[in-house]
Amino acid sequence: MTNTVVVTFRMSEAKREMLKGMLDKRARLSFLPDIPSGLREQTLAEASVLFAWLLPKELIQSEFALLKKVQLIQLLSAGVNRVPFADLYPSIIVAGNVGAYAEAMAEHIIAMTLALAKNLVREHHQLAQGKFNQSNLNRMLHGSICGILGFGGIGRATAHLMRGFGMKIYAVNTSGKTDEPVDFIGTMNDLKYVLASSDVVVISMPLTKMTHNLIGKRELSWMKPDAMLINVARGDIINEEALYAHLTEHPSFLAGLDAWWIEPLHSGEFRTEYPFFSLANVLGSPHNSGTVPGCRDQAIRRAAENINRLLTGAPLSGVAKRDDYL
Repeated sequence: MTNTVVVTFRMSEAKREMLKGMLDKRARLSFLPDIPSGLREQTLAEASVLFAWLLPKELIQSEFALLKKVQLIQLLSAGVNRVPFADLYPSIIVAGNVGAYAEAMAEHIIAMTLALAKNLVREHHQLAQGKFNQSNLNRMLHGSICGILGFGGIGRATAHLMRGFGMKIYAVNTSGKTDEPVDFIGTMNDLKYVLASSDVVVISMPLTKMTHNLIGKRELSWMKPDAMLINVARGDIINEEALYAHLTEHPSFLAGLDAWWIEPLHSGEFRTEYPFFSLANVLGSPHNSGTVPGCRDQAIRRAAENINRLLTGAPLSGVAKRDDYL
């Protein structure tokens, strides 16, 4: 039986050829945006694998019931929190594209950390106003502690770069184990210890029902008054109101935010409920930490490799646990 991989999002001709080169020997490729509306149902009903990006936007509600033959939904994105698990057959495996953007995102984390630690944006604006204060203090990373919440591909790539600055690494993951060189590794049971110990806290974990609003008023109170919080994961891991209140009450507390609560890709607009950009201790970027030249090609290759694992019977990577999202 021929396996059919249905790509649900638009893809350039060059990227199609690249994907075909990786999958054509083992599967028939179909691109859903090209399919006439009268043949969409048949195409989805025959699919063995769905290669998707913005579920549920790429399918309509009723089409999920057609996916009876689908074994795997492979995402182009690393996060799977938007996937409508309740609409999927329990037999369908959902895999995020873990590690596809790790190195670029780790560099972005370093950039945000350094920019905040060295007051680069604030002092640039002061210079533009004619203020030259050479006695302003900035911070060193050497000898401090970086706590990383979520020690997957992004977390490990970040740890590698942070160690280069002479930082100690305290990490949290689901198992409390790692082969990476760290100074401490624990589980969510160790969250208070890691938050209280760290000078820089990086959030690189998935958004699940367990991590939603994980960082709230209590957790922020555990952190050092002059700690730094960097979020490149999902906005909803942090309670927005609590973070704004903490930043206003603790001017020496710093936040670098690449992930936001309301973003255009899924909500159609960008806005915040609180005026974060009026605060001098906040640095933001438009959720583009993984957006570098060639990033889409690399992500497609990583996803195709995982699809090939399914087709050859090899162990899959990035498999999501349904219970974490239902």
